[in-house]
Amino acid sequence: MSKSLVLAEKPSVARDIARVLGCHKKGNGFLEGDRYIVTWALGHLVTHADPEGYGQEFKEWKMEHLPIIPEPFKLTPIKQTSKQYNAVKAQLRRADVKDVIIATDAGREGELVARWILELAKNRKPIKRLWISSVTDKAIKDGFANLKDGKAYENLYEAAAARAEADWVVGINATRALTVKHNAQLSTGRVQTPTLAMIAERERAIQKFQPKPYWGMQALTEAGRFTWRDTKGQTQLFDETVIDAKMNALDGITEGKIIDLKSTPKSQPAPPLFDLTELQKEAHRRWSWSAKETLSTLQNLYERHKAVTYPRTDSKHLTADMTSTLKDRVKAVEIGPYRKAVNLLLRKGPVKPQKGVINDSKVSDHHAIIPTEETPSLHSLSDKEQRLYDIIVKRFLAVFYPPFQYEQLSAELQAGSEIFTLKGRTVTDEGWKAVYSSDEEEADTDALPAMKKGETLQIRAFSRTEGKTKPPARFNEGTLLAAMENPAQFMAGESKELIKTLGETGGLGTVATRADVIERLFGMFVIEKKGNDIYTTSKGRQLLELVPEDLKSPALTAEWESDLSKIAAGKLKKDQFIRTMIDFSKKTIVDIKSDDTKFKHDNVTGKMCPDCGKPMLEVNGKRGKLLVCQDRECGHRQTISTLTNARCPNCKKKLELRGHGDGKIFVCKCGYREKLSSFEKRRAQTTGKKADKRDVQKYLKKQENEEPENTAMADALKKLFDK
Repeated sequence: MSKSLVLAEKPSVARDIARVLGCHKKGNGFLEGDRYIVTWALGHLVTHADPEGYGQEFKEWKMEHLPIIPEPFKLTPIKQTSKQYNAVKAQLRRADVKDVIIATDAGREGELVARWILELAKNRKPIKRLWISSVTDKAIKDGFANLKDGKAYENLYEAAAARAEADWVVGINATRALTVKHNAQLSTGRVQTPTLAMIAERERAIQKFQPKPYWGMQALTEAGRFTWRDTKGQTQLFDETVIDAKMNALDGITEGKIIDLKSTPKSQPAPPLFDLTELQKEAHRRWSWSAKETLSTLQNLYERHKAVTYPRTDSKHLTADMTSTLKDRVKAVEIGPYRKAVNLLLRKGPVKPQKGVINDSKVSDHHAIIPTEETPSLHSLSDKEQRLYDIIVKRFLAVFYPPFQYEQLSAELQAGSEIFTLKGRTVTDEGWKAVYSSDEEEADTDALPAMKKGETLQIRAFSRTEGKTKPPARFNEGTLLAAMENPAQFMAGESKELIKTLGETGGLGTVATRADVIERLFGMFVIEKKGNDIYTTSKGRQLLELVPEDLKSPALTAEWESDLSKIAAGKLKKDQFIRTMIDFSKKTIVDIKSDDTKFKHDNVTGKMCPDCGKPMLEVNGKRGKLLVCQDRECGHRQTISTLTNARCPNCKKKLELRGHGDGKIFVCKCGYREKLSSFEKRRAQTTGKKADKRDVQKYLKKQENEEPENTAMADALKKLFDK
């Protein structure tokens, strides 16, 4: 009997699909049933060959070899996962396999994962596509009942392949040219370099900013503090003498009259559903999570718990064909803290979202991130998963509630010839904010005291207010994501030359890649964090001086991203795009060769690399300080200090862990110091369990290699230090 081979992206998804399809027989890298064989990738199993794959002469980095232009590009198995690639290839070549069903992530990169495997394995069998937005049993069954023709996704594959080839051509050539010329590890790329340029541009705007002082006035009454405004509605003036003259004119006035009271009804709809970028921004705003941290947590909710839909989406809308599933999704979250909101919603009648949520024209590959029809077990979610799931569920429930309605109130007080205003609001219908009634940050209490038109108020005092205009804020990971999503809008008014050709053509990277780009910039040590703010390093600033102007332009990169979208839509040929990228790469090499700018390491230490003997560089990594070898071919690095989740008992800031072996010690900027051995003793006293070496090593390894999270060890540390 002939069978279909199903290719999933990860083993966990493959197991779910195999269970639904009744594939229980285990094989070498696959699960088999009567009608289907389910196998899997491990992310990418196949990649582009390195330069030496096109000739051994390219193994040595030399300027005369550049640019390297593969014609055609070669694919090769990734060495570390070649065993699984061979397992997939063996199943593809089985005589009883009649066709292939691509079941990798339903997106551009997921398409590339599968198609590269099929291309390298020389598959000639028909292809079908499983396109689903969640991995619940119901979604899998419905998806297999409505498989798509693989030909419908060939343009998507072309766009994915074009992106990969463009990144290779631009990144490999420019990186080799810069590294060879300056004998330093200088990496550049189609998306990462313009992103770095935006951060540097923001820093320049801050440095050039000249604060301007401004002044205003207030009238303090028993009804509240009224703010002065002029005839144009301005509350601040940049001329101090004018305000002083007005203050002098008010001297001796002790009462004012309410000359106007206004009450304007206002209505505010629920915020839109989350796409990935908006969710990453919200998680950073609330908890200072990195973009990668949010995506990793979201991926667990999607794959492991089946609690939410596909993460890597750029849409905040739903499609019309989902309408029939919405009630089931609402019922699925009738648990724990959401039970009251769901009950209120179901009692009101049909489950219908607010206007604009259903919009097919604003959904490309995937709809917004919402709960699935499957009820999760909340106690099985980690603390981070619960928090992220909570804001997704509340945002989802909110769109089914009526608008938040209130009366916008304003009172005008005349004192002498000057007008002062006091504003407030009274809630008339809580609407969708009822979903957030338990959240302190959603509280609304801003009513005005009772007043009547014509009433006289006693004025206790007039006060002069003053301040200074502020520079634009430094980027943090949340605002940087927003800037990458829409550089033109975010940088308008402060960087016109940089974005003059941009318009609204597109963003930098995609929702699926932006988190990795930011992490790569940290890993290259061209940016660093101070608190939540992002700063360029000396290496980053020098790199931008060495890179040709076009390569660091967000405008040009956003146009390329727009071209990739056109390829996916069948409106642009891949070959045409790649020719443009090759020409650009050739010009870049010429520019780098002819540039006389020098690169200088300004972070060289007196410590020598134990592997090659060259001086080490001290750098600020995202999780602490490191020593790295300046020789790109050596690559040796060692940790100096690691930023932990443990909090200082004095100033509550995160503690650094420094030293090696038994000499490890927690250190705070405020001067507090705590030996690791002391921590172990206090942990034993608090928990009744002594931390053995395995516990400590596991904790330290997690601190060095992962994003911060609320682990049991971190919680124990916090309790100890709080005491």
